[in-house]
Amino acid sequence: MTLQLTEIHREIVLPEWCDYNGHMNLAYYVLVFDHATDVFFDSVGVDQNYRDGTAHSSFAVESHITYDNEVMAGAGLSCTTQLLDFDEKRVHYFHRMYHAEEGFLAATTELMSVHIDLNARRVAPIPEKIQARLATILESHKALPKPDQAGRVIGIRRKK
Repeated sequence: MTLQLTEIHREIVLPEWCDYNGHMNLAYYVLVFDHATDVFFDSVGVDQNYRDGTAHSSFAVESHITYDNEVMAGAGLSCTTQLLDFDEKRVHYFHRMYHAEEGFLAATTELMSVHIDLNARRVAPIPEKIQARLATILESHKALPKPDQAGRVIGIRRKK
């Protein structure tokens, strides 16, 4: 049996998110992925109670988005998250955004986040309890293939 990622976030494309080309503007892909990131971090314990109680949080420090297929106003969106790796301070993860009704891949994003002490405004170690939750997820996600879009760099491929 092949491991399948479960949906972690669902959202509807609002009309005001669409641009002069008639499809969802690129800024709103970032918004939807940000909402999916919040759900993912909530699921491992970096939620509002944690932030309020510890003055620690996560900050995205790098991201790369691919826009695979356009989506229009009213479309349902479904996001999954794949944990690629983590260490004592960083979390490397990958979201996929699908058209919820038609099932096609709309976009992907690969992100690196760091755990932050909000008082010092510095990177800080991830607590062991949260690392244990991440380790459990990573163990199951290791069975998944690395996403084709992960690790990409932007550039024009020239024929030689």
